[in-house]
Amino acid sequence: MANQNESASNHHGFPWQHVVGFALSIVLTLLAVWVMSQTNLAWSVRVIIIFAFAFIQMGVQLFMFMHIGEGKDGKWQIGHTVFAIAIAVIIVIGSYFVLMTGHL
Repeated sequence: MANQNESASNHHGFPWQHVVGFALSIVLTLLAVWVMSQTNLAWSVRVIIIFAFAFIQMGVQLFMFMHIGEGKDGKWQIGHTVFAIAIAVIIVIGSYFVLMTGHL
């Protein structure tokens, strides 16, 4: 019964967490657009900056909107997500390395 009252009380009031998450997402997107269109950095540096903004925005989305880490299985959700991201990064970087070094 306490869990029902506790979860019901979490849904009242203005959703500040969602507003902050939305604002951060917009700011990160605008920063990415600015880096690509208004800076004279080398292409590889701009790509690295864009990827950094993308990973930060992914974290914002996961924690602010999808509420990963909340609840009794929160630590497991974070662990599974980190593992999935690591596998995805290994696959993307490995594929890029193989394609760019001529190992066809």
